Amino acid sequence: MSRAHNTDDLTGKLLIAMPGMGDPRFERSVIFICDHSPDSTMGLIVNKPLPDVAFATLLDHLSIRADDRTPPMPVHFGGPVESGRGFVLHSAEYTGDDTTLKIGTDFAMTDTRDILDDLAVGKGPARAIMALGYAGWGRGQLTSEIGANGWLTCEADADVVFAPGNEGKWGAALALLGIDPLTLSTTAGRA
Repeated sequence: MSRAHNTDDLTGKLLIAMPGMGDPRFERSVIFICDHSPDSTMGLIVNKPLPDVAFATLLDHLSIRADDRTPPMPVHFGGPVESGRGFVLHSAEYTGDDTTLKIGTDFAMTDTRDILDDLAVGKGPARAIMALGYAGWGRGQLTSEIGANGWLTCEADADVVFAPGNEGKWGAALALLGIDPLTLSTTAGRA
């Protein structure tokens, strides 16, 4: 079992909230890190759908017509920063306009309207998560939280990130590290 503490570059990795996370917005969260630099980190929570926001309603609000080709997908709480701004984390075979951010070989993120237009008519990416808002950290903040036993990190797995069952993603992400959730402690230790 390997617990990754290398925070040199977390881009394309998953953050998995440890039990005892002090912030209820992040409790049992799985966050896909879209961008990590020495100055800041940006990620999307991939396992917390918003209960009162339907994708078709969101499209209608943006004057995008949904039809029978529009995939049923939940709209996720991506994080507490800029909660009115939309992001689509998706499989890498889709490229929207030149603002699509490629993240490794399996993932990309687009935050422009063109991907929503394409999704509405069934021409979007094969796999996608719609999120409102994002999780963000300033210089050294995330490294400090990882060191304080707030998060585990691991390589992202598309089958976990894009799984249809959001309630099982936290346990599935822990399983990527070979960890049973029942064995986790809320206290940090030093060897």
